[in-house]
Amino acid sequence: MADTHESDAPVSEGLDRRRFLTWVVASPTLMVAARLGLDVPTAQAAQPEEEAAAATTMSLYLTLQEDGRVSTTLPRTEMGQGITTAVAMLVAEELDVALDAVDIHHADVDSRWFTQLTGMSSTMRLVSGPLRAAAADARARLVTAAALRWRVLAPTLTTARGVVSAPDGRRAGYGELAQDAARVVLPLVSTQPKPVSQHTLVGRPTGRIDARDIVTGATRHALDVDVPEALPTVVARPPTLRGTVRSFDATAARAMGGVVDVVSLGTGVAVVARTFGQALAARAALRITWAPGPASALSDADIRTRLRDGIGARPLPPLFTTRTLEGRFDFPYLAHAPMETQGCVARVQGGQAEVWVGTQDPKHAQREVARALGWDLTPWKVTVHTVRAGGGFGRRFFNEAAVEAALVSKAIGKPVKLMWSRDDDMRHGRFRPASHHRILAHLGLGGRILGWHHRAAIPTLEVPHGFGDVLTALVGEALPEVTGAVFFALSQKLPYSFGLVSQELRDISIPIPTASFRSVFTSQVGVSNEVFVDQVARELQMDPVTLRRERLDSSRLKAVLNKVVAEGQWGRALPPGVAQGVAVLEEWGSAIAHLVEVDVTGGTPRVLRIVIAADVGLPINPKGIEAQLQGAAVDAMSTTLSAGIHIDAGAVRESSYADYRWMRMKHVPADIQVHLVRSDDRVGGVGELGYPSAAAALTNAIARARGTMPTRFPILDEGV
Repeated sequence: MADTHESDAPVSEGLDRRRFLTWVVASPTLMVAARLGLDVPTAQAAQPEEEAAAATTMSLYLTLQEDGRVSTTLPRTEMGQGITTAVAMLVAEELDVALDAVDIHHADVDSRWFTQLTGMSSTMRLVSGPLRAAAADARARLVTAAALRWRVLAPTLTTARGVVSAPDGRRAGYGELAQDAARVVLPLVSTQPKPVSQHTLVGRPTGRIDARDIVTGATRHALDVDVPEALPTVVARPPTLRGTVRSFDATAARAMGGVVDVVSLGTGVAVVARTFGQALAARAALRITWAPGPASALSDADIRTRLRDGIGARPLPPLFTTRTLEGRFDFPYLAHAPMETQGCVARVQGGQAEVWVGTQDPKHAQREVARALGWDLTPWKVTVHTVRAGGGFGRRFFNEAAVEAALVSKAIGKPVKLMWSRDDDMRHGRFRPASHHRILAHLGLGGRILGWHHRAAIPTLEVPHGFGDVLTALVGEALPEVTGAVFFALSQKLPYSFGLVSQELRDISIPIPTASFRSVFTSQVGVSNEVFVDQVARELQMDPVTLRRERLDSSRLKAVLNKVVAEGQWGRALPPGVAQGVAVLEEWGSAIAHLVEVDVTGGTPRVLRIVIAADVGLPINPKGIEAQLQGAAVDAMSTTLSAGIHIDAGAVRESSYADYRWMRMKHVPADIQVHLVRSDDRVGGVGELGYPSAAAALTNAIARARGTMPTRFPILDEGV
């Protein structure tokens, strides 16, 4: 028996924009599923042995076990951003259970889910509504089951900590009601989520449910997956980006102890052994002749020249322009540098493939592996088990490790556990594109800003994953420049009333592998815009906060700006060489402002304090939001001041954190304040929000302290 119905009217502005469908699968335990949209599949009765299979095909499901524990799918990838805790909080809130009674599991690749892409700060924005609907539906069915058992009016019953209680004192745990609840045809109480005003958990700072596992090493990443007989594997890679194998001699490597096989992949040579130590030693013994990659004639200076030449001629200014200000900015390639390097466990046997990988898009991983194995038309033969990832930032949209592992497994007929070294990850990964920017601010009489023209020359951003669905993935693969242009147009907005505003992308073909980086184009376009706003304020002899207040067209941005100005005591007297900078950003349904205080008296800028104000709507877990914004601020400090990738004759110079000059704890200010400013109850994005305005505010503080605007990043680059 199954009941498919539309949930009651939503109770907040965030839910009011969508209608969520929920349905129940009758079985020995209660399973409720939810999907955003109208394409609800027919619910089927499930027996215990079928329950696991049913769970993997649902878009999003919530299962109540007979012991009272709640199991919930997570159709996105936990990469350290804390979404498992936020999901558990939403479920616990709506079901009235203890937080530690909720178990979160990654969903395998699922053809019924429109997109499983973890990016664009979309996870909680898209998942929170269906989750709340499913949990509220389950609670209503449990209450109804208890009412029918006790023959009382359902509205008289209450729920708390996994128990339904009646006014006369009778109590029943969720576990003992699960079977009856699964047979409920029509709930007798409202299935709508709680009003936000009734929340007792959501919105309160909460520690991560996986914190102990993280600090004790109990969390399981790809290389922790225990697949019987999986053999350690490493790959020898070319000295230049996208180089290929001309020939190789594996005689010495094959003769070494523990070596099982050596497999040519075209782009490298894989060594399979009994241990990783043996595999690494044998890899060093390979003698390989390499063909250089397509960028082997390019170095940093060549790339900068191409980008500057690609910026084109200046456009004509608007009528009545009396003066035009120009700003130029250069940004480097950036490595994503997640703490966990790329890795995958793969088993290809009997015409089927399984891969265990931390990926930001399991559907794209499935297609990539299927294509590599020659199964383009039958991608469903590849099962992708998504596991926790140790950071992503856009790098894990690409699944080279999964492709390599599958090819090696197929070649040797055994499962393999393939690991990228830190050097592999840094020198053969994908990079946030470099860029060159020209911004023109057209001024009229009285300092009136008549126009703003921003043209960005950026190497083609590779987006074969599209926006997470098959159609945009096909376009992204065939016409990456088109997908990049669309994303640029959709995401790049100037939040000021600056007259005639134009922002253009000039796509420049440079054969260096790229991938989106947190905030994608905004990590360069938004940063340079906010830095140049300060420069315009200096030219107009205006306070930069005053200029922003007068010209911002968003009340949310004004609110967060006012908050950091107040908390950071903007305008107070500071010693010589010490200054503050501000910047704002509105993106992914959220708004944020940064105030950064910096000291340049020692030559090298030292960040003294960071004040952040963010409006993310309903803050599911303020503590998690604080952690994300603090981490993004440290990323911004790193890439603004010291971290960048250098290209020398088609090869990446940096090889590890030792020379990729990321900030250390000693560089991070002790005072990083995060203030949440709430304008409504929509769920906004957080993961990518905190980077651009932090980088711009730091740059603006340095400009005010030194008296000159930085135009090339990283500011402390010693490699040129």
